[in-house]
Amino acid sequence: MRDATPRAIELKNYRPPEFLVTAVQLEFDLDPASTRVRGRLELRRNPAGRRDAPLVLDGQGLKLRRVSRDGYLMRASEYEVTPDTLTIPGLPDTVCIETEVQIDPSANAALEGLYQSRGMLCTQCEAEGFRRITYFPDRPDVLTRFTTTLRADRVAYPLLLSNGNRVAEGELPDGRHYATFDDPFPKPSYLFALVAGQLEALTDTFVTASGRTVQLFIHTEPRYVDQCGHAMAALKKSMAWDERVYGREYDLDVFHIVAVDDFNMGAMENKGLNVFNAKYVMAEPSRATDLDYQYIEGIIAHEYFHNWTGNRITCRDWFQLS
Repeated sequence: MRDATPRAIELKNYRPPEFLVTAVQLEFDLDPASTRVRGRLELRRNPAGRRDAPLVLDGQGLKLRRVSRDGYLMRASEYEVTPDTLTIPGLPDTVCIETEVQIDPSANAALEGLYQSRGMLCTQCEAEGFRRITYFPDRPDVLTRFTTTLRADRVAYPLLLSNGNRVAEGELPDGRHYATFDDPFPKPSYLFALVAGQLEALTDTFVTASGRTVQLFIHTEPRYVDQCGHAMAALKKSMAWDERVYGREYDLDVFHIVAVDDFNMGAMENKGLNVFNAKYVMAEPSRATDLDYQYIEGIIAHEYFHNWTGNRITCRDWFQLS
């Protein structure tokens, strides 16, 4: 093992990824101090990469429990772990790699990856936070389909959310429950999101130009729900404007906004699950100015428009942000 040290990243050193991820299945057993994450990565060698290159996955602050290759439990001598990578040499052109790691959201002071916030579990993965959740090629030019299953105590975490459409849910022993989400559109890891906690929601629907009904939710603390009406109206106006001006119809069955007091960024466009600092969503006439209302409308629109420009179409590398 070696100490992780900052390193300079220069555009001239860009190389295509050695492996592409065709699909990933994630399973979370959520606990504030000891969350288990199982990742199943279906990989294929990138024709634009080096023929004999090893697989190098990013990971920070992870306690590795096991690694499997095509169902075979690998020995520690068959891979290398450093504070920020997991390297597996000698892989075929197509392979399935499974990992299980343990993380401590309550001790995550970086507020990147999965962290605890006032009893809620929340993620922030842009730009390189996903590597604090599980081992993965954590770069914007590796896009894949995510299927995510969350398991947690029902009393502590009655609300379970991730990207995409909810395809399964149910009860588990010992007062726990689960929910599974399928995101059918490939995305980079920085757009992954997870929220678990005790929140209430303002709900509505939007009928798209083709006649599909999309379920809309703004989740927040109970004391804020009655202040979400302007944000919901702004969301529906944004969806209609994107259809009218660009012909871009929303592409999932549900759109979630989560608004919490201590989200460490202003807002984040995670696919189908935007996370906001509450001050950019809440408004009531007795305390909000006209400028506040205008600002909320602009930020809601900005994050919604990322559904296509920034999500479905994204960066090759972080130098393209400019």
